[in-house]
Amino acid sequence: MTGIPDALVVGGGLAGGALATALASAGRKVVLFEREAGQHHKVCGEFLSREAVLYLAALGIDPLALGASRIHSLRLFSGHRLATVELPFPALSLSRRVLDRALLDRAAYAGADIRLGARVQSLEFVAGDWQVRLAGGETWTARSAFLATGKHDLRGWPRPSGMQSDLIGFKMHFRLPPEQVAVLAGHVELTLFPGGYAGLELVEHGVANLCLLVKRTRFEALGQQWDALLDNIAQGCRHFGERLQGAVPCWDRPLAVASIPYGYVRSKSDGIWRLGDQSAVIPSFSGDGMSIALHSARVAAACYLGGSSTSFYQRQIAHDVAIPVRCATLLSMLCVNPVGKKLIGWGAERLPSLMSVVAAATRVPSGALRRTGLDFV
Repeated sequence: MTGIPDALVVGGGLAGGALATALASAGRKVVLFEREAGQHHKVCGEFLSREAVLYLAALGIDPLALGASRIHSLRLFSGHRLATVELPFPALSLSRRVLDRALLDRAAYAGADIRLGARVQSLEFVAGDWQVRLAGGETWTARSAFLATGKHDLRGWPRPSGMQSDLIGFKMHFRLPPEQVAVLAGHVELTLFPGGYAGLELVEHGVANLCLLVKRTRFEALGQQWDALLDNIAQGCRHFGERLQGAVPCWDRPLAVASIPYGYVRSKSDGIWRLGDQSAVIPSFSGDGMSIALHSARVAAACYLGGSSTSFYQRQIAHDVAIPVRCATLLSMLCVNPVGKKLIGWGAERLPSLMSVVAAATRVPSGALRRTGLDFV
C-alpha cells in the first residue's frame, strides 16, 4: 500500500475482518493490525445464525465450503430435565480459527493491508488524526480508527462493567467417540449447572466445541480446576457426562477469559468507531454474538462511507441491539441462579415453544437487519 491510509483497524476478528473487507472493496486504503501471527482460537460459542450466514455471504464467505456443521435443533438440559426444540432458523457452526482467517484472507484480497503479529501498544488522537503505535515502536496515522479487539480491551480504551460481569468464560475443543458425534450431530446442547451454563456443538471435521460460563465464586469453590469443574457438571447432568465420556481434548488446557461485561451496550461515542464486543456484549448462550459483530461492521462501513459521524453510528448500533442484549443478559442471570435455573428447566420441558420465543427476543431485530440492505426474512 502506498500513501497515507484512510482507516486503521485494530483487531482481526469477525468485526475487524468484515469491516476491512467492506472498506477496501469500496476503494479505501485500510491497514488492519492483528496481534496474533497466525490462525488461532478464541473463546466463543462458534454458532452462526441465519443472519450471520447472510452477512458472510455478502462478503463472499461460504461457511459450508469451509467445513461448517449444520444445526437444526436445540437441546436444553437442566439437571436430568431435557427439552428439545427445532430452531426457528437454519444455523451453522464453524470454529473461529477457520472463520477469522477466511475473513482476513478476503480482506487482503479486497486490498486491505493485513499486519499479522502486530501488537498495538497505544491508540491516540493527535492533531486531528488517529495514531497507532506498535509494540516495536512503529507508528501509523490515519484520519479514522476502528476498534475491534473483541472481548479484550485495548490499553487506554476500557469498557465499563456490564449487567453481569462476574463470569469466567472457558472454551475447549474435543474429539468425541463416534457414537457421541452421531448423537450430537445437528444439535446445539445447552446445559445448565449450578453457577453457570455450557454449550456443546460440532464444528468442522467432527470436532466438538465446548464453551461454558461459570461464576467466579463457583469456580473458586472447585479449587479453580478445569477437570473438577467438568466432573461437577457431569455429576449433575448425566447427558453432559455421556457426551464427554471418552472424549479427547484437542489442547493441553482450555482457553479462558474473565470479567466479560455481559449486558454492556455503548450508546455514546468516545470518538472512535467501536465494533463487535467493543460496542455491545451479549451472553454466549444467545448464539447472536457473531451476528452482532458482523452487523456492527456492516453498519459502521455504511456510516463511514456515507459520511456519518461516530456518534450517529454508536446511537444506531445501540438502538439495534440494546433490547436483545438486555433480554439475553437477564436470562443469563437467571441461568446461573439456583431458582432461575429450575424455572427455566421446568418451563422449557413443559412449554418448549417458549425457547423459540426466547431465540427471537435475543436476536438483532429484523427491521435493523433489513436496513442494512440484505434480504432478511
